[in-house]
Amino acid sequence: MTDPFSRQTELPLVAPPCANRRFIALDGQPIAYTLQRTRRRRTISLLIDERGLRVAAPLKAPQQAIDAMLYEHAAWVVRKVSDWRQQQPPPRQWRSGEQIMLYGAPVTLTACHATHTPHLEADRLFYGPPDLAPERIVANVRDWLKRQALALYTGRCQEFSARLGLAAPLVRLSNARTRWGSCHASGRISMNWRLVQTPVAWIDYVAAHEVAHLRHMNHSPAFWQTVAALVADYAQRRAALRREAWRYLWL
Repeated sequence: MTDPFSRQTELPLVAPPCANRRFIALDGQPIAYTLQRTRRRRTISLLIDERGLRVAAPLKAPQQAIDAMLYEHAAWVVRKVSDWRQQQPPPRQWRSGEQIMLYGAPVTLTACHATHTPHLEADRLFYGPPDLAPERIVANVRDWLKRQALALYTGRCQEFSARLGLAAPLVRLSNARTRWGSCHASGRISMNWRLVQTPVAWIDYVAAHEVAHLRHMNHSPAFWQTVAALVADYAQRRAALRREAWRYLWL
């Protein structure tokens, strides 16, 4: 159950009960999907996000009804799954010369004998010596990205809070897969560390969204007016984030 004392941006990443992997042939193609059954759901729905195809169904919905829904929308499902597959980032080898995304721009990973702590110079991130094991490169780079994320998120949330005459919130990083941010009534804001890979304009929208919840713990007209006071073109940024985020989320 969603925390009644918090508000979230986008979809909550909560593993529903009875989730399991299934397969079905649609238009001659094998399609994998995750079936999620819940007591509260009354209808069957289809959703494709960064994890692939998901089918949400009532707890007692027969498999025949689920299959019928998939067959009925076969063309849409096949097209969307194909698009999703094309959007998946290429396998990463974690070596010098590869790129990651930071603030919407590519950064090239670069080995350096004299480097033991990752640091950025122009568009190159020096991550460590050439003989560093891939798992250490992963850890170093992700830790570095998270530090950049926390510093930026904290600064943006503090600035937006000050503009509303509110106390600076405590900002933390989240590891959610489908939720950009959340705000707790206690004044704590969580923002997804992966968002640091996207353009700063989008990060500002999420920060403004969560800070606005410090004043309005809902999505009422007054809430959106508050968001607009912080980021006038929030609707365009929100739409772009929803539509294009996959292009930047390489990690």
